[in-house]
Amino acid sequence: MKKILFFTLVQVILMLFLFLNCRAQQIINADLAEAKKAIAESNEIYFQAFAKNDASKFINLYAEDCWIMVPNALTLCGPDAPGEFFETAYNKLGIRNGKFITNDVYGISEGIVAEIGFWKLYNIGNIEFDDGKFLRLWKKTPKGWKIWRDSFSSSRSRK
Repeated sequence: MKKILFFTLVQVILMLFLFLNCRAQQIINADLAEAKKAIAESNEIYFQAFAKNDASKFINLYAEDCWIMVPNALTLCGPDAPGEFFETAYNKLGIRNGKFITNDVYGISEGIVAEIGFWKLYNIGNIEFDDGKFLRLWKKTPKGWKIWRDSFSSSRSRK
């Protein structure tokens, strides 16, 4: 009798695990489709902000608890990070436009997705002056999908 009860309990636990796992995957897949659309829209706005010198558009793309992990510099964190980054990128680096080439977007967990790809930067003369790769984590917030962790590096050597 104890063996039957044990095997029945194991079967119930396995069925419950499979059900919950399938349900979680459905949620992640639904989030992924929604996130991909939001990421594509945000990527268009990202460089429009530089073209129009509109920091508010740029700032709105980031979560309030974001990290911007700039190469060879301290990590910028929190609600002021996007504004600090925009000011430096616009005024000191001369970014006026750019382009993201997304290679993949995949689910990490419910409400978190990763985006990987390449970028190109253009100056005021619309001349490409840098390019590289990026890895970003996006977070679903009450205000929509926002950049939560932003890490990037140049593909050009600095001599």
